[in-house]
Amino acid sequence: MKITITLALLVISMVFAGKASAQSKADKIVGYYLTYDDETKAEKSQVQIFKSTNGKYYGKIVWLKEPLKDGKPKVDDKNPDVKLQKRAIIGLEMLKGFKFNESDNEWNEGTIYNPSSGKTYNCYINFESANSLKIRGYIGASWMGLGKTAIWTKEATLRK
Repeated sequence: MKITITLALLVISMVFAGKASAQSKADKIVGYYLTYDDETKAEKSQVQIFKSTNGKYYGKIVWLKEPLKDGKPKVDDKNPDVKLQKRAIIGLEMLKGFKFNESDNEWNEGTIYNPSSGKTYNCYINFESANSLKIRGYIGASWMGLGKTAIWTKEATLRK
């Protein structure tokens, strides 16, 4: 009887340890990331990726290299929804609804919004290296090759 109880407790603790390990891997994405201009490769913005209460991952713009346009804070003026065109770029949620897929070691089923074009794309995210996040936005299915990839660099803190 003691062996059965001990074995059951061991199995239960292994299941919880496995879930904690997967959770730890999933939360690795949480943090601040520096983004770059596609053409000039200069620093462009900083995005904070966070885990929501629904268990999914989101990202919002928290810093812009050039936060002003005509002396005023930049707004989402390319958004096709006229009601959203006056919202500030800083604070804008551009990554939405990502789930961690442990077998693929990536975050997927989410979308990325590009405030430069006002367009939203399907997206998946994975680490290219310990501090380099690969973001792939695409149209249709990911295997179709219709998309764009960006590399973001992980940073320790929020930029001021």
